[in-house]
Amino acid sequence: MPAAQTVLEAAPLHIKPGQATAFEAAFAQAQAIIAGMPGYLGHELQRCLEQEHHYLLLVRWRSLQDHTEGFRGSPQYQQWKALLHHFYDPFPTVLHYQRVLGEGL
Repeated sequence: MPAAQTVLEAAPLHIKPGQATAFEAAFAQAQAIIAGMPGYLGHELQRCLEQEHHYLLLVRWRSLQDHTEGFRGSPQYQQWKALLHHFYDPFPTVLHYQRVLGEGL
């Protein structure tokens, strides 16, 4: 029987101009919120080299439901939203992926 697949949440974030430093400071606080959620396995925030104010948030979850129902349905998500959502323009489209091929990452 194959091992259970984890889920990778990918959220391209477009931050309002002039807000990158404040966003990164707010994210430094917000990451403690998500790290404490059931099903959370890890995350990274990447800054784009070619397009200023563009970021990519990758979060590894044990299951899709851990993100879509567990985290998003929690009181902690309201704290996350208060810290971060006002930086986004436009609001990100979040998609979820499972590994097909490859190693690492």
